[in-house]
Amino acid sequence: MVIHNKLLIRAILISSYIVLSAIVLFLISSVLSYLNTGADRSKLLHTQVYKEDNYTPQLFWKNDGNEGRNISAQVLQEVESNYLDAWYVKQVAYRENKKTGIEDFYTKNARKNLYATINDNLKSRTYFESTTLTHNPDILFYSEDGQLIVLEDKKVVEHKKVFQNEQQILATTEQADYKHILLLEDGFWRVRHSIKEHVQPFDKRIKKTPPDSLWIKGINYYPQKTPWNMFGDDFDDIIIAKDFELIKKSGLNSIRIFVPYEDFGKAKVKPERLAKLKTVLDIALQKQLKVVVTLFDFYGNYDVLDWTLTYKHASKIVTTFKDHKAILAWDLKNEPNLDFSSRGKENIISWLEYLLILIKSIDEIHPVTIGWSNIESASILSDKVDYVSFHYYEDIENFETKYLALKKQIPNKQLILQEFGLSSYGGFWRPFASSEKEQANYHQTMQKVLSKHNIHFMSWTLYDFENVPQSVVGKLPWRTNPQKKFGFIRSDGSKKPSFEFICE
Repeated sequence: MVIHNKLLIRAILISSYIVLSAIVLFLISSVLSYLNTGADRSKLLHTQVYKEDNYTPQLFWKNDGNEGRNISAQVLQEVESNYLDAWYVKQVAYRENKKTGIEDFYTKNARKNLYATINDNLKSRTYFESTTLTHNPDILFYSEDGQLIVLEDKKVVEHKKVFQNEQQILATTEQADYKHILLLEDGFWRVRHSIKEHVQPFDKRIKKTPPDSLWIKGINYYPQKTPWNMFGDDFDDIIIAKDFELIKKSGLNSIRIFVPYEDFGKAKVKPERLAKLKTVLDIALQKQLKVVVTLFDFYGNYDVLDWTLTYKHASKIVTTFKDHKAILAWDLKNEPNLDFSSRGKENIISWLEYLLILIKSIDEIHPVTIGWSNIESASILSDKVDYVSFHYYEDIENFETKYLALKKQIPNKQLILQEFGLSSYGGFWRPFASSEKEQANYHQTMQKVLSKHNIHFMSWTLYDFENVPQSVVGKLPWRTNPQKKFGFIRSDGSKKPSFEFICE
């Protein structure tokens, strides 16, 4: 019996040893397999960087060869990725005054200055908000052992705001040249040393584009069934073609449409959305209508670290359609002044100014404008835009006086009344406010003033809408219900009395 128990115990011990050895061997082989088959290097970092979602400045490599070893396309891509990572991590570190991620993209020697700056900022309660908009890198030297690169980056456009005690004390945009030494460590290109030189203020001069000679008689357009979602799943080119035919026959010659920033894919513009926009422009061209394309609908961030993403979005759209014959003008943003109080007036104006510079650098043919929500804001950047556009929903009795005052203030620019109208809603929430008859009288009066002074106009809007998204005016009925009734045509397709005065 004793011998039997000893044999049993021995068998258990041997079996346990075999199982444990198998587990250890499996774990070792798994680790080796992971290391040998290309683990995701970004996951080895202390902080992962997603430049495509956070930081996408314009970058133009100079390709004229370099001293030392030839560099492959794969290595060049790795250098570009790590180099932009280093810029982005530094921008975040100076904004948050935290050292997270610095050691992943800078060598021990380079980290000293960065950490010193962060420590000084913490003591003085200072932080920076910054981004770079353009890079022009050139590899001057690539060592034979593949471990060192000397990189020159010329005419880097950098926008920076400095805050102290939570108050902005400086905002500047400058252009500078940089030279960097990059070392390959642990499979990553890290910045070893940097020199900044030839610093100068960025030249904000913008080449003006003469406005089209067309006297603009237009309308803001959404399909009746899909307001504020023109390019979604219910996109219908047949309906759009019928609407454009109706607009043309009414005596109008242009339309204004809206490109939603997120719906179009933000920095990664969706090809299927571009295809739908092309369809709309093609139909407009066929119907002999010109199109004002309003960018960045439903966008409201304007954060400095977001600038490169928005500029990439605009660059893709403008580059794709800059030669389309239906384009009348680019409208940078609808009513950006409504975001002044929540996002900062100066910040938004700076964002618009550099967006304007970007678009003009891509498309030198078509005019650029901004759709201000009121006549008082129309003078902002009026020296930069080609058209001065404003909206007017105030008392009709004051329009002519206010317009003439603006014309006197800005005598040498074409002014466009880009939105105007009156809701015919007179229901429970506005029992004495309006009616279809009053709406018709409003447009009749406005057309007389517009004709008298040869004012370019685009009315709001072709149709009444059955539903208005909450994202437009909220969900309160006394706001949404009036918004449904600005159209010249009822939601059932019948024309309202105001349709007679859709044009002069």
